[in-house]
Amino acid sequence: MKIILLVIFLVTLFFQGYSTGSTSCQGRCDEKYNSQNKCHCNSKCSQYDNCCSDFEALCNAPAPGLSCQGRCGEKYNSQNKCHCNTKCGDHNNCCSDYTSLCGSSGGGDGGSDITDAEIKSMSEALYALDSNKPSASELIIDSQARVPNSETSSQNDLSPRPLFKFLDEASLFSKPSYAAFVALLDNYERNTGTTEDFTPQQLAEQDTFLKEAMSNTELGRELYAFLFTKGRYSSEEEFLHDLKMMWFGLYSRYAGKMDSSGFEHIFAGEIKGGKISGFHNWLQFYRLEKQGLIDYYSHSFDGPWTSYPDVLGMQFMWDGYFKQVGSSIIGCSPEFDLAVYSLCYITRPGKQCKLSLGGKPLVIQTYTWDKSSYGNGKKYIGSAFPATP
Repeated sequence: MKIILLVIFLVTLFFQGYSTGSTSCQGRCDEKYNSQNKCHCNSKCSQYDNCCSDFEALCNAPAPGLSCQGRCGEKYNSQNKCHCNTKCGDHNNCCSDYTSLCGSSGGGDGGSDITDAEIKSMSEALYALDSNKPSASELIIDSQARVPNSETSSQNDLSPRPLFKFLDEASLFSKPSYAAFVALLDNYERNTGTTEDFTPQQLAEQDTFLKEAMSNTELGRELYAFLFTKGRYSSEEEFLHDLKMMWFGLYSRYAGKMDSSGFEHIFAGEIKGGKISGFHNWLQFYRLEKQGLIDYYSHSFDGPWTSYPDVLGMQFMWDGYFKQVGSSIIGCSPEFDLAVYSLCYITRPGKQCKLSLGGKPLVIQTYTWDKSSYGNGKKYIGSAFPATP
């Protein structure tokens, strides 16, 4: 009898750890897609923003001989399969985890290591400099129903009122960075598999946004100064060009069409496979909710901040398509959104990036797009979003 009870106990533990309710990839790498899983552990999960938090560490580690673990700054050896020194970017032969482990962009710039403490300090500086964020009187939200993580897929509309109760458009949208950002949001075809085709005016709007967000704000200039001192960029021109490529450069998410970019995926949102993909921006949410195209259902997590910016993990329907958890930084300026995601992607690509905002922690998860590249083998942004605070 004792043996039988022990077997039952062990089986129970097994299924508690590896059932569809598990939020870990332990023992689940390369599993087939199951819509009942809370998060996923296969090669497609990064495209849908639904990987388990330990996917990169457990399932996406480089094969032996293809990692920079313990090799940063090593001398060149022609026998190595890939390399981990500041020249590997020039020769396009860096190991895939060179940037995350060795702290250089892999572009031959000789960038120095950037520590977690420096990233946290930089994020606090950006937080303090976000002078264009809305005040409590300019933005009022009504978050209503909160659901546990186990119910985020239920598609129950538990919030009868809109999420956004009031936004002072006259005050906020007249600011240059807001106006430039909003001008970009209608430039995209949301369905993957449809080639994006920009007019000269739309291409100019990309440059205008980067100029207004990065060059013409103290926040943006602070980010550039930090990355300049760390050796990531040698000029503001190089910095802006790299931002334009990593954010607005096109790649294919479906059927070989040039149908996506980091900006479209994260800020505007996409539809792929009958589901919402990306969509992590509060201003886009506000615009579409105002048009009657978004129905806010509930939220599954709320940040600890009592003033803006805050973080919210939302469940919603976008014109017939459902998002199980769409997390966004709520009530920040467009330049703050762009800056913190860029900071995390440049310093911790494909990793969790630990920030500090007003003394409170926030984790940003980024993903690289590995199927194509720009420049000297640099990777486009695949996704970036706030993880649960």
